[in-house]
Amino acid sequence: MKFGFSSSAEKNGIPHIERVAPAAAIPGGEMTIHGRGFVSRAQARPVVRFGEAEASLALASESRLIARVPEGASGGTVRVASDGHESSPHPVHIGIQIADNLNPVANPAVDHEGNIYVTFSGPRGQRVPVSLYKITANYDVKPFLTSLVNPTGLALDREGNLFVSCRNDGTIHRVTSDGRSEPWIEGMGIATGIAFDSVGNLYIGDRSGTIFKISPSREIFVFATLEPSVAAYHLAFHPNGDLYVAGPTTSSFDRVYRITPGGEVSVFFRGLGRPQGLAFDRDGNLFVAASYRGWRGIVRVDTQGHADIALSGSGLVGLALQSSGRAILATSGALFTLDWDVRGLPLVGSLS
Repeated sequence: MKFGFSSSAEKNGIPHIERVAPAAAIPGGEMTIHGRGFVSRAQARPVVRFGEAEASLALASESRLIARVPEGASGGTVRVASDGHESSPHPVHIGIQIADNLNPVANPAVDHEGNIYVTFSGPRGQRVPVSLYKITANYDVKPFLTSLVNPTGLALDREGNLFVSCRNDGTIHRVTSDGRSEPWIEGMGIATGIAFDSVGNLYIGDRSGTIFKISPSREIFVFATLEPSVAAYHLAFHPNGDLYVAGPTTSSFDRVYRITPGGEVSVFFRGLGRPQGLAFDRDGNLFVAASYRGWRGIVRVDTQGHADIALSGSGLVGLALQSSGRAILATSGALFTLDWDVRGLPLVGSLS
């Protein structure tokens, strides 16, 4: 659809929104609104509302606004009012908080019934009252596991069993559906991100520099060696079977690695700040919680290596993309959900 701006609207000074970039955010994230008629001749400051909640403005000009999504934003639209006139609503995607008082450090995990698993990781070496929460498909938050110290990475195998890495002691635990954990393997260094390949091998990122491969019969192999991470490795498999790994370093120009099934390492993308949780859509586009060109949120990198911010928000550490079009987003203290069909999502080209 091509947006036009009628001569009568210009004459009457009616604000008009042409596009919003990025088109998705969680509360606290910033969106750039492009259009016309945002500042009246009287120079009155425009008002931006997401649903009925008014946003604060970081920048206001006649053709561009930068608005911070307020707490309580809802409705899926943004409007601009200026000098007694209001724009037509423009569609946006705003995340809704479904849980707080959490401490995830990587992607949440979602099982086939829609249950979400998320950690309360805590400072290294410190045992917390609840180490893993289960959030039902109806968003009821329930303590699920209490016995683990510093749970970090989560992954579900083909049978739906949940596996958890613990960076404190380098162990991997398998968790039953009723919330009982059993040690599955140990000696994985500072075990952080984990992911299963299509045939059931488990890959574990030891943040000191090793990616381990564990067969279903628990044989241990060194799969690849990378630069050590100051925080954690985050792992995800591309639909073609390549393993992608992010691991923050002290650089502000970090990399996402691609590792072939044969263990050959290459750099897929460079230029992210503190890249963390990774996920792929069915078309092979990569989504990563990171900073990019001064914006924090979820960065989309397409199959050709072109990147832009797809979702704006601070404190994001991970995500899970569902085939239904739902996304689950984890910050360092909370969990959000939004309807966000990332398939076919265009790169907006510029946030400025």
